Amino acid sequence: MKTNKTIQELKRIARENDGLLQPEVVVEEARPLKSPLHKKFQWDDTIAGQQYRIWQARQLIRISVEVLTGMKERMDVFVSLSPDRDRESGGYRVMLDVLSDVQMRKQMLKDALEELENFSDKYHKLEELAEIFSAIKKVRRKK
Repeated sequence: MKTNKTIQELKRIARENDGLLQPEVVVEEARPLKSPLHKKFQWDDTIAGQQYRIWQARQLIRISVEVLTGMKERMDVFVSLSPDRDRESGGYRVMLDVLSDVQMRKQMLKDALEELENFSDKYHKLEELAEIFSAIKKVRRKK
C-alpha cells in the first residue's frame, strides 16, 4: 500500500510528539519551504486572515443554540444542508424553517443518515456500539 507524502509527514510529526498530532505543531513543521506540507497551507496572511475569520463565523453559527418556548431542551438555531455545502461559499439555514419545510426536512434526514453511516464506518470496530449500529441499519432500511 502506497502512502502519500502528506500522510507520511503527518505520521512522522505524530511519532516525534508522543503519538499526538497537534495542528499548531503541524503548521510550524510546514513553515520551511522544503517541507512536504508547505504547499498545503495559505501563507499569505491577508488571505489566511480572511479565511480564518470565515472559519470563526462558521464556528459561531454552529454553536448558536436557543431554548424555544414550550421546549425543555436547547436546539441548534442553524443547520447546514448538503446542497448548500456544495455551493462555493456554503451556507446555513434557520433550523425551524428547515423542519417546517417538507423538502428541506427530507434533505436534513438524508444528511443525518449519511452522517450516521460515516459514524458507523469510523467506529465499526467498537463492539460496544453494536446496538447503535443495529439501530442505524434499521432506520436506514425504513428509508
